[in-house]
Amino acid sequence: MLTKADFQRLRALREKKHREELGQFVVEGPKVVAELLAAGFGFEQVYATAEGAALLPPRQPATAVTAEEMARISHFPTPSPLLAVGRIQRPPLAAGALDRGLTLALDGVQDAGNVGTLLRIADWFALDRVVLSPTCADLFHQKVINASMGSFARVRAHTADLAAALAATTVPVLGCDLSGDDVHTLPALRDAVIVVGREGSGLSEAVKRRVTRFVTIPRFGAAESLNAGVAAAIVCDNLRRALGR
Repeated sequence: MLTKADFQRLRALREKKHREELGQFVVEGPKVVAELLAAGFGFEQVYATAEGAALLPPRQPATAVTAEEMARISHFPTPSPLLAVGRIQRPPLAAGALDRGLTLALDGVQDAGNVGTLLRIADWFALDRVVLSPTCADLFHQKVINASMGSFARVRAHTADLAAALAATTVPVLGCDLSGDDVHTLPALRDAVIVVGREGSGLSEAVKRRVTRFVTIPRFGAAESLNAGVAAAIVCDNLRRALGR
């Protein structure tokens, strides 16, 4: 049976400030919980109704709750049968990390769904890491984790001062910008940083100053722009094809 303190703590995790204070985050729903468990993510606690318990892998520990209790701790208008709590971990970006391999950098991407999609893209193309500026949507927001489709548990993600990190790297920094060079002309790059900017306004001035080459995707129609995730996927695909793998 859940205590009053349990209810207060689990409801508080809806807000970023409380997630940071408690060092915990919540994911809810059979699909996302199953995806993260399958990816090897270790939850601190899993709460399950009788329906939810039947959806868990064998021998997965869970705290049994009633449907009424789940309704009180749920972050959704329609409660899910499964809710899990994880520990927030923010590994620092090591000095020189951007000099090795392919990095996807997010400059102020504030839409949580887009951030989750970008994690999924980094996972699909086996990028070495993702770096988020502090102005991005919170990595531990439930919408980010849901949109990542399990990639949240597989991708190495860091939050860092992006302009400072780019200033310290020696590899090419590719900035996605409508005025850039045709992405199809990119050479084979084993080490590079791909930078995607904020929806609508693009890259910040501080980050623009660190870009060594702006790239764009040729436009044949009349659309004003591409979604950040679509643009990043096309750039990553061209880099992987240029490498021949």
